[in-house]
Amino acid sequence: MTPAEINWAGNITFGARRLCVPRSVRELRETVAASDAVRALGTRHSFNTVADTPGDLVSVAGLPRVVDIDPVGRTVTVSAGLRFGEFAAELHERGFALHNLGSLPHISAAGACATGTHGSGVGNRSLAGAVRALDLVTADGGTRTLRRGDADYAGAVVSLGALGVATALTLDIVPAFDVRQWVYEDLPEETLTAGFDEVMSAAYSVSVFTDWSPGPVGQVWLKQRVGDEGARWMPAEWRGARLADGPRHPIPGVPAGNCTRQQGVPGPWHRRLPHFRLEFTPSNGDELQSEYFVARQDAAAAYEALARLRERISPVLQVSEIRSVAGDDLWLSPAYGRDSVAFHFTWVPDAEAVAPVVAEVEEALAPFGARPHWGKVFSTAPEVLRTLYARYEDFERLMARYDPSGTFRNAFLDRHFPG
Repeated sequence: MTPAEINWAGNITFGARRLCVPRSVRELRETVAASDAVRALGTRHSFNTVADTPGDLVSVAGLPRVVDIDPVGRTVTVSAGLRFGEFAAELHERGFALHNLGSLPHISAAGACATGTHGSGVGNRSLAGAVRALDLVTADGGTRTLRRGDADYAGAVVSLGALGVATALTLDIVPAFDVRQWVYEDLPEETLTAGFDEVMSAAYSVSVFTDWSPGPVGQVWLKQRVGDEGARWMPAEWRGARLADGPRHPIPGVPAGNCTRQQGVPGPWHRRLPHFRLEFTPSNGDELQSEYFVARQDAAAAYEALARLRERISPVLQVSEIRSVAGDDLWLSPAYGRDSVAFHFTWVPDAEAVAPVVAEVEEALAPFGARPHWGKVFSTAPEVLRTLYARYEDFERLMARYDPSGTFRNAFLDRHFPG
C-alpha cells in the first residue's frame, strides 16, 4: 500500500481510481469540472470513509502556500492544505495566535474545520469557530467565497467536503500568548464527577486522561496562559491529585519525548496547546478513534454512565481523553447550540473487537443526545443523527443546491444525508 491508498490509521483503504495533487487553483478547477466524482483528501486523519470516493481523490497540499496576515482585520488567510503546525510559528513571530489548537499540529486546516475538530477549554470554540471566510471550488469548476454573516456560511464551514473543495480559509487571530503546561496524576474520580465544571475550568485548556480502570483518573493536563492567575507556580497537590515529577505521555508508560514541554516551562501557544510536537509523529497510526459530544451540563452523568462500562471499555482501549468545547452556531458542528464536553476514545487497532464496545458506548450516551465526531469510528444510525441537529434537513437542502449532480457525494454522505 502507498500512503495515498490508505488513511493514517491504516483501517481504511480508499477506493478512488486516482489521487490528484493539483499545483494551482486553476488546475484544481479543471480537475473537478472534468470528474463525475471527487472528494477532498486532507492529512488522512479520519477513521471512517468520510473522505472516500470511487472517483478522484484530490489533495490540496500541492496548492501554492499562502499565509496572509491582516493585522488590522485580525485575520490570517491560509491555503487549505497547510497543517496548523506549518503556519503557527510564522503567525507567532508576527505577534498573533489562533484561539486554540487540537491535540495534533499535524492536521490540515481545511480537514480539521470541515469535520468539527477541536482543542479544549470552556471558553474555546472548535477550530472551525475561527473561520471567518472560506474559498471553495464548486462542482462545476467555479469558485465561491463564503463569509461569516452570509446566508450559507453556517452550513458551509463544517460541511464534510460535501459542498466543494476548500482552497483557502480565513481565520480569526488574537494577540500571541505564552502557555505553561502542568500535568497532575491520580485525580480522585469523585472529585471529577462532583465538580466537573470546576475541573474543566481550571485552566485555559484542560484535558483529562483515563483508561476507565477503577480508582483515580489517570492524568489532568492544565494549560495556563502566562499572566493568568496560577500560571507561574502550581501546588504539589491539586484537588487531591499530585503534580507529576517529570514529563508524561497521555498513555502511561509510553516515553514522553514526542509530547510538548510540561512542568510549567513557558513556551509559545503553538508549542504548548497541542499535546504532541510537530517534529515528531505521535504514533504510527496503530489505533482507532471515536469521540462523542454531550452538553456540558450532562458531563458528570455521562461520565458515570461510561464508568459502568469500564470492564467492557478498558480491554480494547489505549486511553480516553475528556475535553470541553464552547458552543457555536455551525450547523453540523458537534458543539452546535450547546457548550459541550467531548469523550474521546483511542482504541486498540482491532476493528472487530472495538465495534461492539463502540455500540455499547453509544447506547450508554444516547440519553444525553451524544453527537459523534464526523471523522471517527461511530455507528450511530442516520435516523438518530437527524434528531440531534436542528439544521440537518437544511444542510441536506444546501448540499442539493451546491452539488445537484452529486459530484462530491460518496457512500458516507449517501448513508447519512440521503436528502
